[in-house]
Amino acid sequence: MAEMVVWVALEGFLVLLVHLYDLLILKPKQLRAKLQRQGIRGPSPHFLLGNIFEMKRLLSRVNFTPTPTPTTTATIDHLATAIAHDWPSTVFPYLLDIHLLLVTDVQMVKEISSCISLSLGKPSFMSKDPWPLVGQGIFSSSGPLWAHQRKIIAPELFMIKVKGMMNLMVDSTASFLRNWGNRTTNETEIADIKIDEDLRCLSIDIISRACFGSNYSQGKEMFLKLKMLQNLISKTTVGIPGLSYMKAEKEINSMILKVVNQGNEASGVKDLLQMILEGAKIYDDCDGLSVKISQDKFIIGNCKTIYFAGHETTATTATWNLMLLATYPDCPNCQQVIQETLHLLPVASFVIREVLQDFRFNEVMIPKGMNIQIPIPILHRDCDLWGADAHKFNPERLANGIGGACEVRQAYIPFVVGSRVILSLILSKFSFSLSPGYRHSRPAYRLAVVPEHGVSLRLMTF
Repeated sequence: MAEMVVWVALEGFLVLLVHLYDLLILKPKQLRAKLQRQGIRGPSPHFLLGNIFEMKRLLSRVNFTPTPTPTTTATIDHLATAIAHDWPSTVFPYLLDIHLLLVTDVQMVKEISSCISLSLGKPSFMSKDPWPLVGQGIFSSSGPLWAHQRKIIAPELFMIKVKGMMNLMVDSTASFLRNWGNRTTNETEIADIKIDEDLRCLSIDIISRACFGSNYSQGKEMFLKLKMLQNLISKTTVGIPGLSYMKAEKEINSMILKVVNQGNEASGVKDLLQMILEGAKIYDDCDGLSVKISQDKFIIGNCKTIYFAGHETTATTATWNLMLLATYPDCPNCQQVIQETLHLLPVASFVIREVLQDFRFNEVMIPKGMNIQIPIPILHRDCDLWGADAHKFNPERLANGIGGACEVRQAYIPFVVGSRVILSLILSKFSFSLSPGYRHSRPAYRLAVVPEHGVSLRLMTF
C-alpha cells in the first residue's frame, strides 16, 4: 500500500513537472520562435525571471535630477524608452510565461488601435488570476464576456444620464472650492497647497455620491481602502504573490457588497451601481451568453473599475493640468492645455493586449498567447509625428486639433483606448503658481502615471 502511494505521488509529481515545463519553457520558446522566423528578436530570458535583470540594467543607465520647475517631461517612462532604444520592435520575455511584443511602429499601432475584432483582448493573467484592484469587471474582460458587460454598463454612462449627475458634481466641487478659499484667507489670501491629495479627495467624493447615493460616506471609506490596496500592489515585494494584500482585498470585497445591498434595501433615488445592477438582471434573463460571472463578482469588479477609471485618471489628469498651468499661466485655450497635458503626461504608460487567436497585423503574424505592448510615451514623443519640440509643453500645436498636431491620430492614446479626452477642472476663482518648495520629480508608475512626490502649488484668491 505504501509503495503504491509513493508511485502515485511520483507520477503526480512527474505530470506536474511536464506541465510546468510546457507552460514555462516549451510554449514561450515556441512563441519566440514564431516571431524570430519573421525577423523579430529580443534578449534571451532567464529561467522564471524573464528579463528582470535586463530591465534593471537598462534602468541603471537612466539618471534623473529633480529640478525646481518642470522644464521637460521626457523622463516619464525611462524603462520603455531604454528598451525601445536597445530592442526596437522586439519580443521581450517579462516574467514566467508572460511575453511582451513591444510595438513602436506607428502603422502597426494604427492598425491595432482600429481593430474591433474580439480576437484581440485583455491579457489572460488579468482574467485567469484577476487583479485585486479591478476584479472580473469590464476592465479585465475579453471577448464575449467583455461585450456582455459593455452592453450592460454603457447605457448608464450615456451623456443624457451623466447630465443627471451634474448637481452632485457641482455641490461637491463648490464645497471643495470653499475649502480652498478658507485656506487662502487664513494665509493672507495666499496658501501653498499640495493639490494632488485634495483632487483625489474631490474625485472620491463625487464618485462615491454617484455610485452609492445616500451611503456615499461608506463608499468613500471603501474607495480609501482601494487606494491603500493600490499602494500595496504597486510596491515591489518578495515572497508569495498576493499574500501582502489578500486580507485587504477580502475586506474591500465584503465592504462593496454590504454597501450595495444596503442601497437595494433603501428607497428613493437609484444610484449608478443600482441602475447597472438592474441592467445586469435584465440581460441575464434574455442573453444567451454561455460564459458569465456571478452577480457578486460583476458588482465587485465593476465597482473597482469605476473607482480606478473614474477616480484615479480624473484626479491625476487634473493635477498635471494645474501643475502645467501654474508653470505656463499665459496659456489662453483651456482645451488645448488639457490635450497637451495628456500628450506629455498620459494617464497610462502603456497599452497591453493579448492575441487570443493567431492574428495578422500588416506583414506580421502574431501567434496566439503573445501580449502586445504599446509604450505610449514613446509615441507621444516621436519627433516625426509631433515635430522637433515633441517633448516640450506647447499647447499651440493643438490649435487645429489632434489631427493638425500629429501625423497619425491613432498615435495619440492618453487613455489607453483612443483619443478621448475627459473633463478637467476649470477653476476661475484662483490664480496659480508653483510653490517655492516645489521640486519637479520624475513621474511614477502606480498603475497610473502620477507625480512621485506630489504637486505643491501656491494659490491666490482674486
